[in-house]
Amino acid sequence: MCAMKGLNRRQFIASSTALTGAAVLPWSFPSRAAQVASATPGGTPRKGGVLRISVDQAVNVLNPHQVRVNPEYLVAELLYSGLTRLTQAMKAEADLAQSWQASADLRQWTFILRPDLKFSDGSALTSTDVVASLLALLDPKNASPAQHNIGPVKAVSAKDDRTVLIETDTPYADLPVMLAYPDAKIIPASIAQGETDQLNKTSLGAGPFQLVSYDPERKIVVKRNPHYYDPARPYLDGVEVVVYPDGIAESSALISGDTDLLLNAQSSEFARLSKSSGVLPLRVASGLFLNVNMGCDQKPFNDARVRQALALCVDRQASVDFVADGLGSPGNDTPVNAAYPYYADLALKSVDYGKAKALLAEAGYPNGLDLTLIASDKPATRTQLAIALREMARQGGFRIKVQTMAHSTYLDQVWKKGNFYVGFYNMQPTPDAVFSLLYTSTAAWNETRWNNAEFDSAIKAARETSDDAQRTALYAKAQQLMHDDVPSIIPTFFDLLAASRDHVAGYHLHPRGAVFRLDHVWLTDKAPVRTV
Repeated sequence: MCAMKGLNRRQFIASSTALTGAAVLPWSFPSRAAQVASATPGGTPRKGGVLRISVDQAVNVLNPHQVRVNPEYLVAELLYSGLTRLTQAMKAEADLAQSWQASADLRQWTFILRPDLKFSDGSALTSTDVVASLLALLDPKNASPAQHNIGPVKAVSAKDDRTVLIETDTPYADLPVMLAYPDAKIIPASIAQGETDQLNKTSLGAGPFQLVSYDPERKIVVKRNPHYYDPARPYLDGVEVVVYPDGIAESSALISGDTDLLLNAQSSEFARLSKSSGVLPLRVASGLFLNVNMGCDQKPFNDARVRQALALCVDRQASVDFVADGLGSPGNDTPVNAAYPYYADLALKSVDYGKAKALLAEAGYPNGLDLTLIASDKPATRTQLAIALREMARQGGFRIKVQTMAHSTYLDQVWKKGNFYVGFYNMQPTPDAVFSLLYTSTAAWNETRWNNAEFDSAIKAARETSDDAQRTALYAKAQQLMHDDVPSIIPTFFDLLAASRDHVAGYHLHPRGAVFRLDHVWLTDKAPVRTV
């Protein structure tokens, strides 16, 4: 490996066009992966105070059935509840439902609601509201992101005021976990069955807080919901969600004490945050990843040997160091890593340029291959991965041109249509969720068009059994198939990064990235005094 001492990532990107084909891996960056906590200190919760949390983009969507990005997920979770919610261990726990039970064939699920549930205006919440909410999520005309992400739900009905029956098209072991999807929130039946547009500017939910003010590009303020089902929580009087589009300014606000909790820290800012007095850096391993999607139904990627050859050009650890600043873990061309249950610890692929060239020759490209790799400009790590792959793949016979475009253009012209582009994906709650979102033949986002019947069969069988040993074996088979056939290259998983002031307690950085649980957070007596 050719080390470029003193050259940082930005300098490398700026100068990379001058590199020759011999400089295949022209970087050697020190890993910044020092161990840090994933949670703020615990102790005995203390009631009171207002938490000021910063986010990096506007909260443009308030309707909980339409939220799409993490700041919107956060506000929806503050104001609304679902039937279930995710624990730190990615298991389903009771939210509005106090218990549930499945039929022997995993096709019928009975959920029992907590007694005396109320919305934030004091009106009763019953199974009628749950049924109407779930049917609204599943209605194609509403175009909720939850439509394809809460499982193969066939029918929803109310047996009495506290009992909901959910029937699925096929056996489905993961239903309680998937009902914790960020958009799967319960709203009043009168709204769910009518016009939900009123939830674009106001809210009526059963979450731990209720809305005080909403300025989507500046600040959202909530206060404790007196009708929340748990009288002990939330501990906070309120929460202010403040928007900081600039990452450096956002970090500076936390360092100066203007904010209490930074929801998503940039890797480039993490070292500065870690060295700042009164700031606690937070980090947790996650299934968040970048990949390189290849259209398996089009030349040249319809030949597995081309995909396999490209995968053999990737230095996995160098990718982590370069793209994630060392704050992540190597990927092995499957979307499941050690942060997930049912992870199969396969031997990590290593660089083999000789074999890569041989595979290209067998596929009909003895003189190498010219390709154009498209990368959206958001997040910037997409372009960084594209440049890294371009340099790594040269010696293997790939001549890659990187084309960066605006994210809006990428979504309109390339996403789910292109033949060779960089993708970026949050961790999902289960292996089935990520496989079914991206890689099965019927996936909602079937970007690779891999359409592997053996893989589909393994995923379907794992979904339809609750036997843990069988699921382990089936998911291992699915991961092996992806590892070997390479519908996409997944070289890097990102740890999630955040930071807080040292007066914040009880906050756990969640590996899912879209789960926050601020009703469990409190402020010590060192916190600034604020009122809602």
